[in-house]
Amino acid sequence: MNKKIVFAVLISLFAATGAFAQQITKFGVVDTNKVYNAYFRNSTAVRNYEKKRADYQNEINKTTEELRDLRQKKVDFEKNGNDAAAMKIDAEITKKKDYLTEYTNAKNVELDSLAKSLKNSDEFYKKLYSTLSKLAEEGGYSMILSLQESNSILWYSHTVDITEDVISRLGL
Repeated sequence: MNKKIVFAVLISLFAATGAFAQQITKFGVVDTNKVYNAYFRNSTAVRNYEKKRADYQNEINKTTEELRDLRQKKVDFEKNGNDAAAMKIDAEITKKKDYLTEYTNAKNVELDSLAKSLKNSDEFYKKLYSTLSKLAEEGGYSMILSLQESNSILWYSHTVDITEDVISRLGL
């Protein structure tokens, strides 16, 4: 009789363990770039960044056009046999090209720095983490992964993508 009770207890333990083992872990994925873009779409900081970028590009376009004009003048002077004027224009072309290279490099560094500071905004990440935490608790998620931050996500079902939910909860 004792063997039957021990056997029944063991069967009960295995059944209970099996029930716990069948518990399904729920994952979610978030396209953090999409959330980031939605968050900063209308921010003053992004508008300032875009304005600077456009201003820098206008300066680059203007200088490029001036270079084109100078090159044409040089060709015209060379055709007319005015080598002295062609050499003078060639010096201007070199000076403009150097300016353009330095300007482009400096402004690209500045824009890269501004973009990094926008992406590393503490305010954004605090809001994002808080929103993800609430969403995970309410939705029963054990883990939420970023599509951009992990190379190990090789495939995922779009049913676990909670990006739009995150964007709407952030009020964007």
